[in-house]
Amino acid sequence: PAPFSACVRAASSSLEMLWLLWPASGVAAALASNKVLGWMLFPICVLTFTSVTSFLYWRSLVSIIFCILCAGYWTYIYIKWWWLVKMGYRKELSEGKAWLTRWLYRKVGLTFYASPASPLPPPPEPTAGEVSIVRSARGTGERMTSVPPLKLEKGWPGKGQPTLIIDPTVRFQTHDGFGTAFTEASAKVLAEMSSANQERIVEAYFCRKTGLGFNIGRLHMNSCDFSDGNWSCCEKEGDAELESFTVERYEQAILPLVRRANKAAGEAVKLFASPWSPPAWMKDKPQMCHGGKLKPEWAATWAKFYVKFAEALKGKGLPLWGFSVQNEPQAELSWENCLYNHDEERDFIRDHLGPALKGSGMDLKLIAWDHNRDDLFLRAHTIYSDPVAAEFVYGMGWHWYGDPRYEWWADAAGMACFENVAHVHALRPDKHLWVTETCQELGPHIGDWTTAERYAESIIRDFNNWCEAWVDWNLVLNEFGGPNHKGNECSAPIIADTARDRVLLQPSYYAFGHFSRYIHRGAQRVLCSSSRDCLLATAYINPDGSLVVVVLNQTEHYKDFDLMVGGKVARAQGLPHSITTYIISAKDLDAK
Repeated sequence: PAPFSACVRAASSSLEMLWLLWPASGVAAALASNKVLGWMLFPICVLTFTSVTSFLYWRSLVSIIFCILCAGYWTYIYIKWWWLVKMGYRKELSEGKAWLTRWLYRKVGLTFYASPASPLPPPPEPTAGEVSIVRSARGTGERMTSVPPLKLEKGWPGKGQPTLIIDPTVRFQTHDGFGTAFTEASAKVLAEMSSANQERIVEAYFCRKTGLGFNIGRLHMNSCDFSDGNWSCCEKEGDAELESFTVERYEQAILPLVRRANKAAGEAVKLFASPWSPPAWMKDKPQMCHGGKLKPEWAATWAKFYVKFAEALKGKGLPLWGFSVQNEPQAELSWENCLYNHDEERDFIRDHLGPALKGSGMDLKLIAWDHNRDDLFLRAHTIYSDPVAAEFVYGMGWHWYGDPRYEWWADAAGMACFENVAHVHALRPDKHLWVTETCQELGPHIGDWTTAERYAESIIRDFNNWCEAWVDWNLVLNEFGGPNHKGNECSAPIIADTARDRVLLQPSYYAFGHFSRYIHRGAQRVLCSSSRDCLLATAYINPDGSLVVVVLNQTEHYKDFDLMVGGKVARAQGLPHSITTYIISAKDLDAK
């Protein structure tokens, strides 16, 4: 219609004039602020719409040029500045993705790459002259699926052929196991499921034949964010002798779950405990949440608290292996926490906690730090530089948070700092290194394959940097990634849909299985070298002499490669976005 056409012509002419000034002003705004760059995109969308409308209703040379300029500028923005939008709006983008996956599951039932729970087949027995293979791959339906074995024959890799070279004679650290956390939230979610599904979940984690074979468990001492509210084992204010101390709350849900885990594992799970906060009355802020520090006058009582906790659990028939000093001692968050700087944690270990644990007579181990890799070396250097404090410390523990690829709040410059683990080992080769907590933030991430690859990559990199044990966060969470009394929902390898009584095995569950089912406690890491960056790998020799190699391919490329062990070669295939475990018989390693 003529009136509409006239309006379009007028609007188009005005915008064409503004367009000449827009690139310069847009770039200036982008340089000034990431947020401003985000707001730039809305006017650009309006310009795009107007230019297309102009072209449809007024096919002039000017409008065609306008459309070309618009398309060119969109391309320029994408190439030059879109990374700033992604960084400036990481939180919003991450939250949006998390909300969408939750909504699609609840409303549509879409599980993406997750699968209904079912027992895993027994691990394959390697045969001499062959390489057994278990593989999981995105988009294929393979989830720890046994595929036809490879022939292992004498020979050499082809010229220029991608190669993994394994030398079982060069050995490094001894593996101690994999584990999960017995949080109050996990225990209560489990209790909401049918008895059959409760058994299915416990077996899926701790049974070696049909599950992951986990053998380590973490407990929270006092409440944490994945607890049913805020509580302590000693609520009576000023109770210096801890006469009111009790762990009876743990008998409601947590300790029964630990006993079931022991039964499924066929052995006692190695237990360690971590405090999120002392009782509120011991802190300079009279609350367990939102930061605050331990009052110096209560340091001795707080150290005694650890001993009382260990004694109480021993009396319940569940002795502790050890403690970490403090969960995330640099995190001032809305849930339970207590802050220690480097000197304060060292001094508390040296003057109070170390002597108290040693004097208990229970041979309790102590893990320091228990926070992210970025400051791991600084904390280790501070504590290990004091010979008295260092004597009480078994080793360092850390969490994986801070990778800007996965956490919106992480420094874009990178905080994953995998090499810090190796630096700490170089500082004190006699000490031990454990991962003590991992999960993906912002909800359950149902069926997210990227999370599985994050687990596989982190396990391989940390193991190759001398890590001895890997402990995940919540054992199981509900379909919302909770419950969490502070709204800090996250993922778990197993999601229990309490509304539908449905158990979902996440891709991260299968990622764990590629390691935990085949690398046994007592295994030793051996030399493993890759000639291609896309083939990330680690290798272990088990106490029975079998060799296990785990390979991750995070790229979109098929990558055939040669697996070389002791003068023998197997021709292998690396599928895109796959995790593959190769098992070689001890007989093939003995035969030179």
